[in-house]
Amino acid sequence: MSFNFEIIGDISDIEIIAIGSSIREIERLIKAHGPGRWRKLKGVTTVRFEDGGIAKGEIHWYEAHGIGKMEVKIKRLL
Repeated sequence: MSFNFEIIGDISDIEIIAIGSSIREIERLIKAHGPGRWRKLKGVTTVRFEDGGIAKGEIHWYEAHGIGKMEVKIKRLL
């Protein structure tokens, strides 16, 4: 799913999905955002969509120390 959205709540139930070379897109991440200790994570949060709708959803994102959250996407609505 690809939506324009804003995270409006705290992220809970955070889990690490993959670290470093276990991430399929690690080379692209390093090329686009720089080197770092990259991790792919998932969690549950409340999001607000462009049209004003609000829903709870599972999000996935990449994160590296000193770089922050990158490429946040909604995987499914709950």
